Amino acid sequence: MRFKDIVGQRVLINQLTEVIDAGRVSHAQLMLGKMGYGTLALAMGYVQYLMCENRQHYGEGSELRADSCGECPSCKKIASLMHPDVHLYFPSISTTRVEKPCCAEYREDFVKFLLENNMYVNLNEWYAYAGAENKQGEYRAVDAMELIEEVARKSYEGREKVFILWMPENIRPQVANELLKTLEEPYEGTLIMLVGENADRMLETVRSRVQTTRVPRICDAGLPEEADGDYIVARRMKEESEDVEESKRMFVEWMRLLFKLKMAELSKWVESISRAGRERQKAFLGYVLDNMRRCFGQTAGGMAAGLKTGDERFDAMFPSMVTTRNVEQIYESVSDALVSIERNANPKVTFMHLSFQLSRYIKNR
Repeated sequence: MRFKDIVGQRVLINQLTEVIDAGRVSHAQLMLGKMGYGTLALAMGYVQYLMCENRQHYGEGSELRADSCGECPSCKKIASLMHPDVHLYFPSISTTRVEKPCCAEYREDFVKFLLENNMYVNLNEWYAYAGAENKQGEYRAVDAMELIEEVARKSYEGREKVFILWMPENIRPQVANELLKTLEEPYEGTLIMLVGENADRMLETVRSRVQTTRVPRICDAGLPEEADGDYIVARRMKEESEDVEESKRMFVEWMRLLFKLKMAELSKWVESISRAGRERQKAFLGYVLDNMRRCFGQTAGGMAAGLKTGDERFDAMFPSMVTTRNVEQIYESVSDALVSIERNANPKVTFMHLSFQLSRYIKNR
C-alpha cells in the first residue's frame, strides 16, 4: 500500500514520513482511528515506506513529501501481504469449520479479505467473511505465544521485523499479560503496530506501553467525502451513518416500549436487536450510554441534550426521564449489559433483563 493510494490524510502522512526519515520510529505504536478512516491502510502504507529500499522524495508543491517506491522487492512483497518479516494478527472466531481458532488457522483467509477490500475493512465484515455465526472474535493465548516466538527469531531479510495487531480491543487481559514484556522490551529492529478504533475498549496496561497516533476524519484531512476515488471510504462512512440512523430509531422505539411494557411488542424489539451481530449490539449500547449522558447533562446542568433522533417530541420530553435519582442505576445497568454482550452472553436474555431494569428506573425518576 503506497501513501498515494490512501484517501486523504496528507498532513498526517507527511508527518509520519518525516519521523521515519529522521529515524525516530517507536518500537511499539498504536494507530487509532474510527471505522472508515482508513487506519489499517495507513498502517500498511507506513510499514511499506519504512521497509522500502528506494524511498521517493518529492519537491515543493507536491501533496506528499515522500512515498514508498512500489517497485522494489520489499514493496511488492508488502503490497501482496507476502513479506516474510511482516506478520499479521487479528481476532479469530470459532466456527463449524474451525473448532480451535487462532490467527494461524485464518491467516490465509485474512490476507485474501484484506486484499479484496484494499485494506478498508471493519470487524463485522471480517466476521462475516470468516463465516462467524453471531460470534465475537478475540485474541487467544496461542496467538500471543506465536508472536513472542516470532519476535525472538532473526528477520528473514536482515532488516526490520513488523507485527501488525488489528483490533487490539479484542485482546483479553490474560492474553495481554503475555504480551506486556514484549511491548516494553522488544528485540532491536522490531516494530509492533497496533491498529484499532476505540482506545476506551483497550486495556490500560497495553495503551500505556505504546505511542499513539490518532487518525483524523477523511474530511478533516482536506478531502471531501464525494471526491473521485473515495468510493471505498464513502461506502464505509455511509454504512456507519446508516447504523447511527438505525440506532436512533431503535432507541426511540425501545424507550417508548419501556413505558408501555407490553410484552408482545417488547419481545419483538428484543428479538430484532438479538439478530444483529454482537459488534452492532455493543455499538447500540454505547449509543444508549451516550444519550443517557446527554439527557442527564440537560436535567442536572441545563445543557442542551442534543439527542437529534429525528423525533422532535421525543427529543423534547425524554431528557427529563434521566435525573440524579436514577442516572447511576441506568449507567450501571447499561454498562453491565455491554460487558455481558462482550462476554458472549445470550443477547435475548441480556436485553430483556436490561429492559425490565430501565423501565423501573425511568418510571421512578
